[in-house]
Amino acid sequence: MTPPSIPLAVWLWGAFDPVLVIAAVWLGWKADQVGKVFIAAIAALGIAVLFSWVITGLDIPWFAPVSHDTPTLLPVRSVAALVWAGGAYAIRRLLKR
Repeated sequence: MTPPSIPLAVWLWGAFDPVLVIAAVWLGWKADQVGKVFIAAIAALGIAVLFSWVITGLDIPWFAPVSHDTPTLLPVRSVAALVWAGGAYAIRRLLKR
């Protein structure tokens, strides 16, 4: 049995989901401690997955859908949320110097 092949574009859409990016950057920017970046990433992941699930449930085409027959790519989305939130936190810290 071979593992399913997921095209690279699907992985990229999971990492660059606009709802995920906006939520992670905004929450990461608001974080005032490094530990809160992880909380921001988890919250952004939850917001993005919930939004994608609702959009997919309404049968509106979405490039990063969440359903039982499409790849959810939670590991990719989790790492992306952490990178986006951490990047926003780091940029804010650098600009405040």
